[in-house]
Formats: sequence, C-alpha cells, structure tokens
Amino acid sequence: MTDAPTPARTPDDADALRRAVLVDVDELAALLADDDPPAVLDVRWALGRTDGREQHLAAHVPGAVYVDLDTELAAPPSPAAGRHPLPAVADLEQAARRWGLREGQAVVAYDAVGGTSAARAWWLLRWAGVRDVRILDGGLAAWAAAGHAVEAGDVVPEPGDVVLAGDRLPTVDADGAAALADAGVLLDARAAERYAGEVEPVDPRAGHVPGAVSAPTAGNLGPDGRFLPTHALAARFAALGVPVADGPGAGADRDAAGARPGVGVYCGSGVTAAHDVAALATLGVDAVLYPGSWSQWAHDPDRPVAVGR
Repeated sequence: MTDAPTPARTPDDADALRRAVLVDVDELAALLADDDPPAVLDVRWALGRTDGREQHLAAHVPGAVYVDLDTELAAPPSPAAGRHPLPAVADLEQAARRWGLREGQAVVAYDAVGGTSAARAWWLLRWAGVRDVRILDGGLAAWAAAGHAVEAGDVVPEPGDVVLAGDRLPTVDADGAAALADAGVLLDARAAERYAGEVEPVDPRAGHVPGAVSAPTAGNLGPDGRFLPTHALAARFAALGVPVADGPGAGADRDAAGARPGVGVYCGSGVTAAHDVAALATLGVDAVLYPGSWSQWAHDPDRPVAVGR
C-alpha cells in the first residue's frame, strides 16, 4: 500500500508554526505594554567574546535580564562532556528564578547575533518544560531599528517561582548522532570551513562527524539578521536532505516502512545547533540536539573524523 502524500500546510498553519518559535519586534513591544508581559532574556554571547554583560549594561530591551550563557545555560565544561554540557535541572531552575521567571509566564530571548545564542535559551527552557518561549527575530538590532526604546544599567527582577523539569525535548549522545548520520539526517551547524576541517579554533581535531551534512546557522538568516521566510527555509533544508513536508520532493523521503528519517543537529558545543533546531521547528520539523557536539566528539580518539566539503 502506498502512503498518501503529506497534505500541504495552509498559510495559516505555516504562520502558526513560525509564530510559536519567533516573535517580531512590534509584537514584543505590544506584549511588554500588556498587563502580563513576558520575561525578556538578553543572551548576548559569541564564541571568543566575554563582553556580553557589558553590552547589556550599555543598552538592552527595557526590563530584559542578562543571562550568562557559559555559567547559567551550561554545566562546567569537560573533555568528556564538551564545552557547554546541559546544566542540571536544579541549577537551571535556580538561575531561571533569578531571572524572575514565574510559573506559566511567557519568555522571549534575544541576542545581537541573529538568534544564534538566544536559541540556546529557547531550546533549553523548552527542554526544561517552559511551554511559551520564543526568540526575538532580528534581536536587539531589529528592535532599535524599529524605533523601540532601549535602556541602560542592570536589571534585577523579583525572584520567580518557575518549576522546571528536564528531558521534555529529545537529545542524542555520540552514538545516537552517528546513527542519525548513517540512517537519518545529521546537520552540522558550524561554519562551512570548520565542517570541512580547514580551520578549528577551539577543539582538538578538525573536521566533522562522518556522514553529517553542512548546514551553517548563517544560512537561516537574511541580510537583515532575521530568519528567512518560511518558503526559503523549507527550500534550504529540503536541499540538505531534511524531510520538509512542503519542500521539493515532499512525500518521497520515507523509507520502506513509511517512516520519515530522523533529523539531528550538532555544532561546536551544542549552542548554535539550537538555531538550526529552531529554524526547523518553524517548518514543523522536530529535530533532536546532540548537546556534546563536536567539542565532545573531537576529544574521543575512538571517534572517526571526516574532512572536506
């Protein structure tokens, strides 16, 4: 029996999927003026930079609380676990209460790098059970460009009462990542030159997981730093072999048993990979994260390494 084609999503369906992940600056401004505003998290971080807090103190979305990605959105690094292991749930809950998160409150995370660090907070809070958490599309630059006010100084909210629980989103370990590369789709969210093994600024070996497909997070964004339109994202990931329902070749990506292949994502240390996961979520694709990512894989001498594009 032949599987029926996957029904095409309506524009309303596609918009709902996108709005469940992303919020635009004008919508956020309206929400902040409401009686029950969302918590706003400033997750400014980039590889090799340590001035996120200084950037926050200089200018941020009014009421936004600074989140330290290295210490609050990750456990201490180790060769065995990688540079940004998932934090213990109790530690994340304690941090989230420091940020003022209340039980049932909506959350918006932003940064100044196209959402590539804010996506870590988006993914991690969803993993911990927060239902309504979104990424500010375009980040602080889009907020300011739209004429919305910024403020300076530190923000210390009243302690929150949010209750978190881990494992609400699936993850894979190194063996699971290898299995996805072999029988599904494993995306590498790092820059193409790191994937190819041409450069490696931080990890002990250069290259990528054999069978992984290069999918740099920069490809999710337009020149304005916002996520590409839905149709463009769908075309991008379909071309990389991801089973996107409305992408080219939809309906031809099932195996003999009628199942779609699994999709996983990794990066250097499990941070920017969440950006690909978020982009895929706007398309209705549930991708799993490999938290240890290349920083874990490259430290294991028994793991094979591939190079080249």
